Amino acid sequence: MRFIADVTVMPLEQLLDPQGKAVEMGLAQIGIKDIKAVRVGKNIRIELEASNTEEAEQKVRQASEQLLCNPITEYFTYQIVSK
Repeated sequence: MRFIADVTVMPLEQLLDPQGKAVEMGLAQIGIKDIKAVRVGKNIRIELEASNTEEAEQKVRQASEQLLCNPITEYFTYQIVSK
């Protein structure tokens, strides 16, 4: 079966996010002042083959843990969005 998964990788909350701070300041400069905080991460869409949803989730977790995310500075979430 074909699955599509969206993986979101974000900086850990306790770490500074210079990209997020730059976006936050840029928003203020263009007049959007009600923004309280911005965090910048990345979204990765994976298309994969698996025999069932559990196998697809296992493959996405493995890819995220071993390649897509640096656990020292980031965390990830994922969602199987279609099959």
